[in-house]
Amino acid sequence: MSFATRLRARAALLASPLRLSSSAPTPSSALSSSSALLRGASLAAPLMLALLAAPVQADERPQIRVMAAASLHDALDAIEARYERLADVDIMPVYASSSTLARQLANGAPAQLYLSANERWMDWLEQQAGIVVTGRHDLLGNRLALVAPGPSQLDASVSNAEDVTDVAERLAATGSNTRLAVGDPDHVPAGIYARQSLEALGQWQTLRSRLASAEDVRAALALVEHGEAPLGIVYATDAAISHRVHQIGLLPDSSHDPIHYPAALISRGGDAPSTQAEAFAAWLSSNEAGAIFHRFGFSTLAHQASAAQPDAD
Repeated sequence: MSFATRLRARAALLASPLRLSSSAPTPSSALSSSSALLRGASLAAPLMLALLAAPVQADERPQIRVMAAASLHDALDAIEARYERLADVDIMPVYASSSTLARQLANGAPAQLYLSANERWMDWLEQQAGIVVTGRHDLLGNRLALVAPGPSQLDASVSNAEDVTDVAERLAATGSNTRLAVGDPDHVPAGIYARQSLEALGQWQTLRSRLASAEDVRAALALVEHGEAPLGIVYATDAAISHRVHQIGLLPDSSHDPIHYPAALISRGGDAPSTQAEAFAAWLSSNEAGAIFHRFGFSTLAHQASAAQPDAD
C-alpha cells in the first residue's frame, strides 16, 4: 500500500461519523467534550481536504499473467526477473503440466500468455469456445533425456550427449520391481513424447506396466531425485538444472515428434491482449531472452535479433 493510500485511509477515519459512548455524560462534561470535538474538527478539516486532494498513486504495477509448462520454471523465473527491471511490470507466472493449464484456461482462468510444451494442447485450446489465441509461434525446442539418481556434472549448454536406446534393458538391470518415472503419457507432453520414443524403439509394451506416471515432468524428475525410481525420462533441460540426477543419454530425436514450445497471447470476451502482454510476448523472441533460454539448455526457434527493447521508465 502506498504512502498516499495510507494517508487517505487516515483522512477517511477522521471524517467518519463519531460513535457516542453508551454511558450518559454529565451536562458539563458533554459541553467540554463538544468544545473539544469542535476544535479537533476545525483542525482536522484542512488536513482531510489536503489528503483527499492528494494525487492518486498506483499501488501496483501493470500485471502480466502467464501460464507456462512446468519445464520452463527456472528459465522463465530468470526471464521474469530481467524483464520486470526493464519494463516496470509484474509478471505473475503459474507453472503446471501444459494439459492442466490448457484446461484451466478453457474454464476461465485469467492469463494473457500461454506457453505449452507441445503443439497438441495449444491446438486444443484454440478450438475451445470463447478463447481467442493470437500471435502463436514456436518459441523453444528441447530434447528427451534418460536420467538416474546421483550428482550431475553436466553444463546446461551441453546438448551433444550420445543417444540411448536400451531403456528397457537398463531398467531390468535395476531389479524386477523397479519403475521408470515419466510424465503421465496420456496427457503430459513429456510423457507423450516418451511413449512415442519407446514405441519407436520397440520397448513400449515391455515398459508400459513399469511406469511411475507423474502429474508433470518436474514431478517425474522428483521421483528420480528422491530415489523413488532408478530411471526417468525427462527433458534435457530438467536434467541440466538438477544437482541430484545425472544424465545417461538422450533419446533419439527421430523417435518422437519434435519437442516445440508454442507461445501465444490469450484473450476472451472480445477483449484484446494488453499492450504490456504483447510487448512481453515479443520480447521473449529477442536476443536477450534467447541468451537466457540458452543458458538453461533450450534451443530457440523464433529468434528475432531486431526485437524491440521495452521502455525502462
